[in-house]
Amino acid sequence: MTKVYTIASGKGGTGKTMTTVNLGTSLALLGNRTIILDADIGMANLGLVLGLERSKITLHEVLAGKADISQAIYELPTGLKVVPSGISLQGFQNADPDRLQFVMSKLVSGADFILIDAPAGISKDGVIPLAIADEVLLVVNPELSSMADAVKTKVLTEMVGGTVGGIVLNRASAEKTELTSQKIGDIMGVKVLEVVPDDAHVRRAAAFKTPVVIKYPDSPASLAYKRLAAKLTGSKVSLEESSTAKKEGFIDRLARSLFGGI
Repeated sequence: MTKVYTIASGKGGTGKTMTTVNLGTSLALLGNRTIILDADIGMANLGLVLGLERSKITLHEVLAGKADISQAIYELPTGLKVVPSGISLQGFQNADPDRLQFVMSKLVSGADFILIDAPAGISKDGVIPLAIADEVLLVVNPELSSMADAVKTKVLTEMVGGTVGGIVLNRASAEKTELTSQKIGDIMGVKVLEVVPDDAHVRRAAAFKTPVVIKYPDSPASLAYKRLAAKLTGSKVSLEESSTAKKEGFIDRLARSLFGGI
């Protein structure tokens, strides 16, 4: 049965898109049929971070009724499938977000997991992904403003009949974080599923349009994303096995195939 997660946050800049990309990649590397979809049809960063910004057919065309969803799916060598949104303003204007639920109904038969990268803030475009997911994962930074906005998103999710499945505490560092993840979970009334540390490797990998779990598979952030994927799947694949795979050259070959040996 397909599990649909919407990756959301109250404000922009929390690392929501990077969480979608790296969690999706980690799920795919565990052998799961995984699709990530950019429902942020206005800003559309998902395709940019994966080098798919020049895709001719995107979710924009699908939501405008000009293409079928099958034409907007791009498969990476990891096995991860991506549905990017376009970067043109005209495409955004033509897209009808009300068609998203219909689009999702056509995707579920071909996936074990679907991750929806939701737009930040409270708007019609942002409400639909919250309502159609099985669970919403909130990406929260250890800052009061991020937590306050995430609480609003949690309340909105519940108002539209959705369920918040947990928090991904992102960019956490001992120097900046006075509250523990448990306290943040208590304050927000939601369990913290994983803590992703503030890791410069994420920014370095992004410069190459590469998921950090591919470019730097043993970095602190990569290990956190892999743990989160294992929790969502109930997988018994250990991080030690992942490191062994890297030593055997699997990750290196995959990176060369994906990104030309960068």
